[in-house]
Amino acid sequence: MIVSAFGFATLLVLILVFRMPIAFAMGAVGIVGFGYLQGLSLDNLFDFRWTGPLSLAANRIIDTSQEYGLSVIPLFILMGNFVTKANLSGELYKASNAFLGHRKGGLAMATIVACGGFSAICGSSLATSATMAKVAMPPMKKYGYSDGLASASIAAGSTLGILIPPSVILLMYGLLTETSIRELFAAGFLPGLLGILLYLLAVKFVVWRHPEKGPSAERAGGLSVYKR
Repeated sequence: MIVSAFGFATLLVLILVFRMPIAFAMGAVGIVGFGYLQGLSLDNLFDFRWTGPLSLAANRIIDTSQEYGLSVIPLFILMGNFVTKANLSGELYKASNAFLGHRKGGLAMATIVACGGFSAICGSSLATSATMAKVAMPPMKKYGYSDGLASASIAAGSTLGILIPPSVILLMYGLLTETSIRELFAAGFLPGLLGILLYLLAVKFVVWRHPEKGPSAERAGGLSVYKR
């Protein structure tokens, strides 16, 4: 228990104080910790046989990289990059804006709908947040949306990335727990749609209470969508 607590404290120090990348910090703590359990001490630090800890780390890296189920994650990331480079995120936002932009709070609602559509492509909340922030924030600032409503609509809509299939988180959960990924994706579809609906109602409630936070924009064809 003491060894585990000390290792966790060392991990936090390496990450927060020395700004070491998380992967390297976890690897260093794991290798040294395993060596300590095998008899490593300050007296035999340079005489200790590091073959065991290093072999364990190498085997773990190779086994993880050869995991067939995890091979789909880089493909999701690649697909998200293709979508971003093709400016499909901007097209999703323009399509959503055509139906909702001219309403009170319409740009915020269009952002949420576009986030849901982009989440169904890339499967990552972080990628959805980074992409939609570039696409949706400039038009909302242009039409005088409050910073709170604009940033909240992007942040809330981006959370749909872990619900709407394909979801990287659900995929990893299914692999770790040996649960049917098909059933997990099916289970996340309706909650994702419900999340979109509730977020839209939340925006509608905010602009009903404070109309100045989400003014109406121009109708379809009048909005200049940001492009990279």
